[in-house]
Amino acid sequence: MLVALPFRTILQKTAENFGLADAEKNFRENFIEKNRGKPLFMMFVENLKGKTIAEFVQEIPEFVKKTNPESQDIHCMVLGDASRFYVGIVPLDKAPGTLPNIESAMGKLHSEIPKYAEWDFDFGIGRTQCNFISDAEEIFNELVNSAHKNLKDNLVRWSWTYLNRANDYFANVEANAVIQPIVHFDVRKETYSVKGGEVFVGGELYTGYAELLRDIPQDQDINRVELLILEKLVTACRDAPGLLKFNVSPQTLLDTFPSAEKVFRFNELLARQKILPTNVRLELVEQPYEETHIKLKDVCRYFFQFGITFAADDFGVKSQSHQVILDLGEMIKEFKLDPISFKFKPEDDQTKFLDNLAFIDYCIRLADNRTAIITAEAVDDYDTMRFLIAHQVFYFQSNIFSKKLSLRFYRENFHKMQNLSEDAVRKILSDDALIERQAEGGNIFVLAEELGLK
Repeated sequence: MLVALPFRTILQKTAENFGLADAEKNFRENFIEKNRGKPLFMMFVENLKGKTIAEFVQEIPEFVKKTNPESQDIHCMVLGDASRFYVGIVPLDKAPGTLPNIESAMGKLHSEIPKYAEWDFDFGIGRTQCNFISDAEEIFNELVNSAHKNLKDNLVRWSWTYLNRANDYFANVEANAVIQPIVHFDVRKETYSVKGGEVFVGGELYTGYAELLRDIPQDQDINRVELLILEKLVTACRDAPGLLKFNVSPQTLLDTFPSAEKVFRFNELLARQKILPTNVRLELVEQPYEETHIKLKDVCRYFFQFGITFAADDFGVKSQSHQVILDLGEMIKEFKLDPISFKFKPEDDQTKFLDNLAFIDYCIRLADNRTAIITAEAVDDYDTMRFLIAHQVFYFQSNIFSKKLSLRFYRENFHKMQNLSEDAVRKILSDDALIERQAEGGNIFVLAEELGLK
């Protein structure tokens, strides 16, 4: 049912329901009649996700002020329900002043929120400054029609903008792919060396998968998009050394590679990029999947016959990856430990501490049975790393060694990121000033060279 309420009333959750006619009449009275002589803005909102109307409306004055610091403060009123609603926006002061640029502010909010938040909305805006002579109903209808037309125009423009930017990503190469190195500790030599890395969407256009996927229209086949991402990342890795790891969902493997012929084509792609299949590892992300015409194990076997191996991503105590581990057996050559499996202190919870030690021991036995490695992700301090080394975990994918690197830098400097001594790593990661420098620079091998450490 439609309601017409001042924003403050919504926040107090004392909303009174009106019939449709009464709601519009009430809205016109409070929004138009009481604000004669002021510029009026009407925003039409659809597909609000991840926030309530009250939470969303609260964002508007704050973001408009942030975007236009010198502009007048604004007041908001709402007409509608969660599926589609109108927000009447009016400056608080009658005196002339710098008007807020509502269209620009909302456009900026709409484009920025996918980068840092899990919510979204579509909008169109109508406006009028000629509200002295026309009656309230005429003004209301004009604002509504303008807002609807603007939303329609926006949807067309956004779809082309997003799709064009996504297509640009797929058309370009290296600048839009990055790699997170995996570092190995050699117990005998007591040195650290880069052995390869996990390849991600990232670079100039995008900082990650989520941002790219938000630019893909909802009617697109997401499995097809994931295949395009995989092909793009492989192409960006041309002639790259070391073990190259790519995320892929089990469902995409089932849907995209249902035959040996398609896997053979993937192997040909690797050959054209001068990448050995034995240097490729597919990380099976933890997502539900449905086996219909073919089993996941059979699809993975096609890859394994070429030498391509698999990793269980985010493997942890409560992980659902255990069944995949059992099904794929020897084809799993890496267990990527979920940080929750080792971020613990014995003084916090002795039972949890012992349980996690037992889990790491279990992973070691699994790895030994498959001649696999265990990789600890997101290790963020030296003490935790040394603790894991003491418990036979020797591979790390962590920012304490390196942030994500461009493929070009990785290729050109791979030979330099080898055999860094334990003494040098301890010196850097045990000194607050050097830890700060490492966080800023992002690569411990480069910092060690600058410091003259080996």
